[in-house]
Amino acid sequence: MNGPIQVGQLYPSKLNSGLLGRPNNQATATQGNEFKAILDQNLLKFSNHASKRLEQRGIQFSKEQMTSLNQAIDKAAAKGSKDSLILMQNNVALIVNVPNRTVVTAMDGNSMKDNVFTQIDSAVIL
Repeated sequence: MNGPIQVGQLYPSKLNSGLLGRPNNQATATQGNEFKAILDQNLLKFSNHASKRLEQRGIQFSKEQMTSLNQAIDKAAAKGSKDSLILMQNNVALIVNVPNRTVVTAMDGNSMKDNVFTQIDSAVIL
């Protein structure tokens, strides 16, 4: 420790501070990206708007309904759909952005009456 220590410098010698006691994070980052990709591919998301509508209209889904909703999105994706109307048996309609697997809005039976659904390219009826 003969030389002066400058502000922001821990060691007076020319050590690469990026190599001090840190593991190589490249493999960890790659694994994290793969895991995120799998999660993003299989996880159904609800937009803020859709969450508010579900709460306002008292719409809840059972585990079986969520499974059938995921299968409907998979079918729509297999056909190349982008924005799909999904009509469920419990008298609920959902508009879903298929590539992002995101529910954009939700309607119950009363809200669906006399409505016109625009900007969709497909419909899935469960």
